Amino acid sequence: EQTKFKDTGKRVYVIGEKGIGEELDLIGIDWFGAESDKDTEAPMKPGGKVEHDANVGAVIVGFDRYINYFKLQYAQLCLNKNPGCEFIATNLDRVTHLTDAQEWSGNGTMVGAIRGCTGMEPN
Repeated sequence: EQTKFKDTGKRVYVIGEKGIGEELDLIGIDWFGAESDKDTEAPMKPGGKVEHDANVGAVIVGFDRYINYFKLQYAQLCLNKNPGCEFIATNLDRVTHLTDAQEWSGNGTMVGAIRGCTGMEPN
């Protein structure tokens, strides 16, 4: 499957952290997003909109401590506007253990946000 995707020449948008990008680098998949978008703000003002890359063929959603509205909007645009764009989740965990003091919202939280704005189920 990875080789087939690579042969399409499509890019991957990542909601997540550096580990996802490192894995994509290992198999030669062109990707962007992740931590580089952690401080990017969505232009929420009259006439404001987010432009997206029509060559994105997949959105991968992994655990992201820096989730923001720009990332959610970018992902939903790719999934809703790019024909055949795949929605891939690294996991659907309800909670995760970031500290020893309590459970924290897991990747299922991020996946649920994308599911909610696209109506899609992840692969």
